[in-house]
Amino acid sequence: MVETEIIPRLMLAHQIEPPPQTSNILPDAVQIAAFTALMLAPAGDDLESRLTELLATGLGPESLLLDLLAPTARHLGTLWEDDLCDFVEVTRAMGRLQRIMREMTSRFGGEPTVVRSHRRILLLPCPGDSHRFGLTVVERFFREAGWSVTCTAAEPDDVSLRRIREGWFDIVGLSLACETLFPRMTETVAALRRHSRNAAVRVMVGGPAFATDPESFRCVGADASAGDARHAVSVAECLLDLSPIPC
Repeated sequence: MVETEIIPRLMLAHQIEPPPQTSNILPDAVQIAAFTALMLAPAGDDLESRLTELLATGLGPESLLLDLLAPTARHLGTLWEDDLCDFVEVTRAMGRLQRIMREMTSRFGGEPTVVRSHRRILLLPCPGDSHRFGLTVVERFFREAGWSVTCTAAEPDDVSLRRIREGWFDIVGLSLACETLFPRMTETVAALRRHSRNAAVRVMVGGPAFATDPESFRCVGADASAGDARHAVSVAECLLDLSPIPC
């Protein structure tokens, strides 16, 4: 019922209303925990009223994706790692988040009709990292900016090298949630450069593992890092010297 009735009805209702002023009040840790509990609830109790309340405060679709849905996904991962919820519960909750994201992007933005094929990016999680929702959010932002995007978030880890061998990419973007996988990330970046058809491929990284020290991208052999999906597109364009603003 949540996916087939509540979310589409809610998005349609807000599509025909004038967009509210953007709010400076973002969801806090308590609100994110409460929204996570809604995602885990068997029937998704109060989901419609909670989303309506957030949109009414001026929380825009972009902020809803980045400041509520993405942190909720990370919180779900933490609950799973701490054995506070099981695999079935997390899978169901993540499915709801994915459906909300698809409805948000289709109602409020949608993908561009023309893809600028000269800008190609490969997005993938670090092998061994199970936190992948944020990468799908980044994928949406790049598509809306007109990039040709290949995202392996839903594919096995060993697909990435095959993708980089078979296709030409200007940028490779990797996400990482856990700092303990830095050695694996370093190996992956080196392998991607080695197997890339584009000898000058640029590599950017992002995710919670780089939040405390943005300069740590250098430790894994990348060219840059992005704080979130808002900045990822501009960072990528800067790497390709497509932006008039200097890096």
